[in-house]
Amino acid sequence: MPRTDLTPPPPLLTAPDGSGLVAEIEAYLAALPAPARVAVPYVCPFGSTLQPWYAGHPLPKATLLDRVLRRPARPVPVSAAEHLRLASRYIAAAGWLQGAMWDAAGRVCLLGAQAAVLAHGYGTPPTVRTARVQLMEVLHATGRPVSSPDVYNDRPTTRQADVHQLLDRAAARAARLGL
Repeated sequence: MPRTDLTPPPPLLTAPDGSGLVAEIEAYLAALPAPARVAVPYVCPFGSTLQPWYAGHPLPKATLLDRVLRRPARPVPVSAAEHLRLASRYIAAAGWLQGAMWDAAGRVCLLGAQAAVLAHGYGTPPTVRTARVQLMEVLHATGRPVSSPDVYNDRPTTRQADVHQLLDRAAARAARLGL
């Protein structure tokens, strides 16, 4: 049935279910002392919105020919520095592990993170080899001579923060060298 009066409807102060929640919240906010009511939105200084580990990089896309031939999509080209940063972000997202490449919970070691980044279509095997060389260079330059980055990962004294720091230093070195 059409409305016959032309007066505007009152402002909507209730939720769609009629609970009056909006009015209750507005009353509460009005009762707060003046300093608590801030005109600008609050932004946490300690972080930002959660993003996937591959944020900032395009997803690998299979072409029509890839789908017809049932082959994987071409890998997204990344530098060795980007590969190392992605590996660090993958560890942060999935969780870190010692003594195995991965576990049932999805946690990974340093090598497992590099393998996962490669398996998700970021970089090529030569990129991973270059990245591992950079890891070894940083380990030796910082007085931690080991036979591989995996030995360093599995040491009882190594913490997850140490692995992230190693990846960050190796990424910076690779970026400086243009790798």
